[in-house]
Amino acid sequence: MLQKTPATGSTTVDLAIPHAEGVSDDEFKAAMSRLAAGVVLVTAHDPDDGPHGEDVGMTATAFLSVSLDPPLVMVSLRNGSRMDDLLDEVPVWAVSLLAENQRHIAGRFAMKGRVSDRLLFADLPYTRGEHSDAPLIGGALATLECRTESRVVAGDHTLVIARVLATTLPPTTDPGPLTYFRGKYRALS
Repeated sequence: MLQKTPATGSTTVDLAIPHAEGVSDDEFKAAMSRLAAGVVLVTAHDPDDGPHGEDVGMTATAFLSVSLDPPLVMVSLRNGSRMDDLLDEVPVWAVSLLAENQRHIAGRFAMKGRVSDRLLFADLPYTRGEHSDAPLIGGALATLECRTESRVVAGDHTLVIARVLATTLPPTTDPGPLTYFRGKYRALS
């Protein structure tokens, strides 16, 4: 079922499918834990939270390139999460591809039950994106600023497909990527 999101004008597709018979949650998690994934920090600026707004961040491992022409990426967000709700309202956001020496950042923004993201950004080096006003994490392997094109509800997650508006690459890429494999953050080497 297609729906238009009034705030962003993006299209939402609902692909809710019942749970597969014969596959338990634990079996599915165990199988998928054997797929190595890159780790990113998704960030957005919520202009309506407080007098100056608030920066919001979320660690993600379900992030990928979708298309070269136009340049599109996709991130998977848990339905009803703060980031899912925010990206439904705020059409522009950013992604920092984390380096292997940024494990502490990934862990910090993956914590459940945190009250405010304000403290999580307090000691991190970052700049603000020109298009998104979202934090772009210093030392990341690359940063991207994105604008939501469509949202697809798929089970208990929403797939957010976005056009890449800008990228930033550091002058050198000495560290390797941070990856997630078998339930742990790992370096590639």
